[in-house]
Amino acid sequence: MPISLGQAFARNFLGNAPQWYKAAILLFLLINPIAFYLDPFMAGWLLVVEFIFTLAMALKCYPLQPGGLLAIEAVLIGMTSAQQVKHELVANIEVLLLLVFMVAGIYFMKQLLLYVFTKLLIRIRSKTMLSLAFCLVSAFLSAFLDALTVIAVVISVATGFYAIYHKVSSGKEFGHSHDYTDDGTVNELNRQHLDDFRAFLRSLMMHAAIGTALGGVCTLVGEPQNLIIGEQAGWNFVEFAIRMSPVTVPVFICGLLTCVLVEKCRWFGYGAKLPDAVRRIMEDYNRYEEAERTAQDKAKLIVQAVIALWLILGLALHLAAVGLIGLSVIVLATSLTGITEEHSLGKAFQEALPFTALLAVFFSVVAVIIDQQLFKPVIQWVLAAEPDAQLALFYLANGLLSMVSDNVFVGTVYINEVKTALLNNAISREQFELLAVAINTGTNLPSVATPNGQAAFLFMLTSALAPLLRLSYGRMVWMALPYTLVLGLVGFFSVEFLLGPLTDWYYQAGWLTLDNAAPAVLSALY
Repeated sequence: MPISLGQAFARNFLGNAPQWYKAAILLFLLINPIAFYLDPFMAGWLLVVEFIFTLAMALKCYPLQPGGLLAIEAVLIGMTSAQQVKHELVANIEVLLLLVFMVAGIYFMKQLLLYVFTKLLIRIRSKTMLSLAFCLVSAFLSAFLDALTVIAVVISVATGFYAIYHKVSSGKEFGHSHDYTDDGTVNELNRQHLDDFRAFLRSLMMHAAIGTALGGVCTLVGEPQNLIIGEQAGWNFVEFAIRMSPVTVPVFICGLLTCVLVEKCRWFGYGAKLPDAVRRIMEDYNRYEEAERTAQDKAKLIVQAVIALWLILGLALHLAAVGLIGLSVIVLATSLTGITEEHSLGKAFQEALPFTALLAVFFSVVAVIIDQQLFKPVIQWVLAAEPDAQLALFYLANGLLSMVSDNVFVGTVYINEVKTALLNNAISREQFELLAVAINTGTNLPSVATPNGQAAFLFMLTSALAPLLRLSYGRMVWMALPYTLVLGLVGFFSVEFLLGPLTDWYYQAGWLTLDNAAPAVLSALY
């Protein structure tokens, strides 16, 4: 039956998203101008909540389209300006370049990653030990690399595992091409194993994601806001790690214990084991790959291993912007493994570019937060507190705001406010340095509560792998909950009771020198 032009427009709007979802987005677009006219501050917070809603419903509709409509409307009605949005994009250009080039670079190293992690999967039979290994490796890598890079590696590995089993369970051979997004091809007898395998991979992905937070908070290069805070305080790599250690060491230990506990007790969606049928397929795949591997394939693995070393060294030593190192990985990996066709290169960018566009929309929302000064009341309240209470309050304020906003933005806003207070002699230099630690740990640890708290978590939620593993926003929040409680509370008590005394002890032991730090701090501030 033919439909009217109006019905055609209605069907085209947000495609296959549910009708109630389409109606909700239209309602948001209708309410926002009215709310902004009545109360700009409340309208700004309403926009933030609406954007979080689009993230939470990522499996219903990719957040770029509805979030982008909200961002465009915000600029049109004056919540922010196109210039402010551009300013935010320019300020975060390294993150955008990372997504464009680094994630694509990881794509061209998939053979090596699948080879290494397949060996790991086969040889470590204990799910608890395997989970701990994923968490530890992610934490170690995130301390020296960027968390988004580490998550890109984990996503690539998990996608490879999923594709292998999906192909075999659909009755195909290892060498056949296959669409692993279509469950209709999976044999009925294998569907339960597929569901169990999804649960297994979900838990590994979440352990790895938490690992990026555990490691990322520890070092100067672990997260973008670490670098900003460290530069403002005048800390080098070693001094940053020492100053953070009163908080990061207890949190790291408790985080690993939480990993073991949730796996052993099968809490919060963890504990799913690798089905024997899937293990046999992985073992068969390993043997198949060994038998089919030619001298040319071995040469590719060696080249990729050398490039992986360059990647680690380049990022750990901060030899160039992360995105530029990713571009060098693309050039080296493709030129030395014979990938020269344009269509072969294009596939590598398919995963990251939608998320890059989504992150640009996210920075538009951050621009609204800045222009409408949504965080100003919280900042003023914290700075007005007594010095003895400021550490805990800064940690809590940064943690709560990082759950709903970008932790890089929150960390930058707070360190600038503290810098201003120091220049105005409102706080001492010793208090400034303690507050810098509280700000850094506050933005990194409690923010694991939601996917929008950390870019790595958001990237995982909006990746092509998330719908395959049935990893929704709500499920991520639920699975992150035990870690949120442990990391948040241990971090809070460490900031409140350990940070000051241990920092004093570091000075007495000669690990930190207050006099030497002063010129570096002042030069960074000016």
